[in-house]
Amino acid sequence: MAIVTIIMGTFNRAHLISETLESILNQSLKNWECLIIDDGSNDDTAKVVEKFTSKDPRFSYLQRTREYKKGLPGCRNQGLDLAKGEFIVFFDDDDIPHPQLLQLTVAELKKSDHDFCRYLRSTFMGRFSKEFILVESYSTKKIGQKKLEAVIMNDLPFNSCQIMWRKSSIGKSRFDENLMYAEEWEFYTRILSTGLEGNSINKELYFGRKHPNSNTGEFYRKEPIRLSSQIQAASLVINNLASKKLFSETLKFFFLRMGFELKSFNIIKLSLKAANAGVMEKWKYKIGFQIYPVLKPIFYLKAKILKS
Repeated sequence: MAIVTIIMGTFNRAHLISETLESILNQSLKNWECLIIDDGSNDDTAKVVEKFTSKDPRFSYLQRTREYKKGLPGCRNQGLDLAKGEFIVFFDDDDIPHPQLLQLTVAELKKSDHDFCRYLRSTFMGRFSKEFILVESYSTKKIGQKKLEAVIMNDLPFNSCQIMWRKSSIGKSRFDENLMYAEEWEFYTRILSTGLEGNSINKELYFGRKHPNSNTGEFYRKEPIRLSSQIQAASLVINNLASKKLFSETLKFFFLRMGFELKSFNIIKLSLKAANAGVMEKWKYKIGFQIYPVLKPIFYLKAKILKS
């Protein structure tokens, strides 16, 4: 039985997925299974993947079933329900892992009772041309409950593909299939808030491809479905933290800023409620939100003058 299950959702990546699957074949740890869940591709993804599944039974190519909603969260949930490995890692269908990624993270998890092992991630555009260097030594740092705020505010990046999880630590928790952006942020902070702890390897072991057709690219282009999902995810995170009494003053200001940036009064309202804000503070932010469109250009100009 495979010790690691790699879960990969895919959609119309015939032109990129082959390079990713080759990088999985090149892993120094060979005891893995890779579940490729297709979200309804209408290009040649199936033909490209078949070249791998026909030669190596460790690859499994599956269509997302109707039991799971369309989208990356549904594909990942299907993978979680089928996973046989002791450890779980999510890979995107256009990225490249370091050849030792599985080897090093499994070794770390096997010598401790940690719930997860994080590693560093960098990004690239266009053709991947990095020459891998054998990792012989590295340092690690513990990530405990005190780091939850840093994860939420992205001061400690917790990208969906830069963590290996112990399957038993995930348990029956699943991605929210109503989210089409920030689903991993909501899911990871939700399970971390239960007290999970891990460590982080201070080495770049994962390389994410940046391109305009990604979910993140669409978010920064202000696609409505991605913006709406970010707002919904933020609301879920706030409510979860409040229910566990983990909503701090620092997080209050973080989410208040997010509310203004995303033009969502609901995020502001939920943040103030979670922080037990008084009536006057609530009124201050309500009025501030209404006049913010007028003040924003002034703030921007002031910041530009101070910077210069």
